[in-house]
Amino acid sequence: MTELTKEKRIKKEVTRLKRLFNVIPKNTLESVMSLITNAAFMTVTLEDLQQKINEDGAVTKYQNGENQWGTKKSPEVEIYNTMVKNHASLIKQLTELIPKPDDIPIVPVMPPPKKQDAFERIVNRGQGG
Repeated sequence: MTELTKEKRIKKEVTRLKRLFNVIPKNTLESVMSLITNAAFMTVTLEDLQQKINEDGAVTKYQNGENQWGTKKSPEVEIYNTMVKNHASLIKQLTELIPKPDDIPIVPVMPPPKKQDAFERIVNRGQGG
């Protein structure tokens, strides 16, 4: 299977998010398309960062001067941590635009009719039953 380019993956994610948020009124959806596009970008970028962190680890070695060595959080981890918070905030904003179910009337469900036994059928015959 050929790997999709980042741009195609983002477009695919935009389509998926638009489908998820299709319950948002159309005029509102049009005005938040930039949020959806940014959320799609972040989703794909976070996936790429996760893969990079899994491959290279969360820690990187550094040399500060001639004899000073150490380890620190990898740049990918720092970017990931910041972006994942922003992504969560963005998705929260989008989900808050979904209409609340309180506006949908609840239709009571009637229980199925009770099956009459032989005695009830005899009694009901005298009552037009």
